[in-house]
Amino acid sequence: MSSPNVKIYYFDMMGRAEMIRMLFAVAGKQIENIRFSFEDWPKSFKEKAPFGTTPWVEIDGEVHAQSMAIAIYFAREFGFYGKTNRDGLLIDQVLNLIHDFIEVSIVVYKEPDKEKRAQCLKDCQDKSTRLYFGGFEQILKKTGTGYVAGNQISLADIAIFDVVTGWMKPFLGPIDEFPLCKALLEKVAANEKIKGYMATRPYSSKKEWGDQLLV
Repeated sequence: MSSPNVKIYYFDMMGRAEMIRMLFAVAGKQIENIRFSFEDWPKSFKEKAPFGTTPWVEIDGEVHAQSMAIAIYFAREFGFYGKTNRDGLLIDQVLNLIHDFIEVSIVVYKEPDKEKRAQCLKDCQDKSTRLYFGGFEQILKKTGTGYVAGNQISLADIAIFDVVTGWMKPFLGPIDEFPLCKALLEKVAANEKIKGYMATRPYSSKKEWGDQLLV
């Protein structure tokens, strides 16, 4: 792939954009981050969003939206989508599991009653964590290489790492019973480009969805 001018527009937080940013870091590609506040979103940015949602990217002036679609596109362009259609299927399974997990976390976040929210969070940290990481573990066992697809890092591996290190972290329970997942996370964390990115990425606990549940 040539090196187009790419900009990503998202809130000043990790959220749904972080997997895309992390993919660019692993690929050694440049992306310009346009970050905005929740206050500025409706008055200055929402009308610019292709479907009224964020994140979206601008590639040489052309805009595209939907975080998973964006991540998949660049993973294919950068060579992080496996080598075969079967690899792509394994990666898609992980991405869809993560999407389902995110939907569970959103239910927790939006619950207005504190007691109900606390119970929902407990269920998410216990039952949901075991359900979805059990799925990741099953896929890793089937692959047998230590990675989701093939024998090298892919978008799926980055996405699982993002679940554990990003805005979803407060929704997770212990994952000690999933040794293959833990081993994968250690491999991704050891990637030099990931280490460099993690050491410098901006983060504010006041802006992340999940962290607000702990206040």
